[in-house]
Amino acid sequence: MDSRQRAFIIGAGSGLSAALARRLARENFSVALMARDVAKLRPLMEETGAIAVSGDVGDPKAVEAAFADVQSAFGRFDFVVFNAAYRTRGPIEELDPAEVLTAYLTGAFGGFLVAQAAARRMRAQGSGSLFFTGATASVKAGANSVPFSMEKFALRGLAQALARELAPQNIHVAHFVIDGGISSSWSQPGEGGPADKWLDPDAIADTYLAIHRQHRSAWTWEVELRPWVERF
Repeated sequence: MDSRQRAFIIGAGSGLSAALARRLARENFSVALMARDVAKLRPLMEETGAIAVSGDVGDPKAVEAAFADVQSAFGRFDFVVFNAAYRTRGPIEELDPAEVLTAYLTGAFGGFLVAQAAARRMRAQGSGSLFFTGATASVKAGANSVPFSMEKFALRGLAQALARELAPQNIHVAHFVIDGGISSSWSQPGEGGPADKWLDPDAIADTYLAIHRQHRSAWTWEVELRPWVERF
């Protein structure tokens, strides 16, 4: 019998999701990835042995189809990570309502759809970890950042409600406040200051794995991660 754990990362890209996929692959996890454009994931798939499914995380049929495809390949879901988001910025009077709706559908409603699909399967199998990637905007909204703040506040509320609902059923729900820029997304070649003034995606991945491995007598529902120079 294959004893490897199965992980599904939704909203996969080249930053945190890639670091997490690599970390899990080194720990002998079977890894699946979901993104709109799976072609961009081919180098990561070759490196980690991951499989990939395409789809719009804000589309109920696409999310259910993705989970069905991965379940067909893996059989179960030990570890599901929701890492999708959509950023658009600007003064309130200038925001495009269609862009705001896209942000909500991606980062909030998409989180609900993934949680629903994961919870149904984890309840049936009797266990699992369901993690959500938040941001500074999850707890501290900023000017000219209404859409991102809306989606991240909603995602945190979803995670908190699910932690209370699903923990008694042996499903570990956790939310991660990534309070600062991730180096793979924000750092620029040759910029000044200490190299670790940005969050290292590999270090974040280590924390996700550690929380996944917590004993259920001492589960964490929320973690804040920030570089040592970040104000809070």
